[in-house]
Amino acid sequence: MISQPSRHCTVELQALPSRIGQVRRIISAQLRYWHLDPLIDQAALGVTELLTNVHRHAQPDKQCTVEIELLLDRLVVSVQDHDPRLPSVREADLFATSGRGLGLIAAVSETWGVRPRGEGGKVVWFTLAAPQLTPPQLAVPGGSGPS
Repeated sequence: MISQPSRHCTVELQALPSRIGQVRRIISAQLRYWHLDPLIDQAALGVTELLTNVHRHAQPDKQCTVEIELLLDRLVVSVQDHDPRLPSVREADLFATSGRGLGLIAAVSETWGVRPRGEGGKVVWFTLAAPQLTPPQLAVPGGSGPS
């Protein structure tokens, strides 16, 4: 299910590898629609890392909700799952193939965090600074627009 009030988008899914690519495409398309193209790579990387964590670690199920929301000058990206265990940043061995996800999120985002949900589970989120959006120039009737 996708909902899209003006500056909010929610996707509910099972965090399976095939679905992660679909969510990346949805997030990318939504950010293009909002004219936030400069944030696509960072948001897609961050949401991929969070969904991969749900796929690898969440119990009892892989059901989760991804939300993106534009609040003034910040894009907030969050993933909510049903596992109450809170993740933490850890140092991965030099040759480890996993264990760097939250470190990557910390590196590409302005801020990030985790909050427990009252009914069980947690929300992991990060923020990105949104570029200043200027309204399109208005055409002047009978003229070529503002000079």
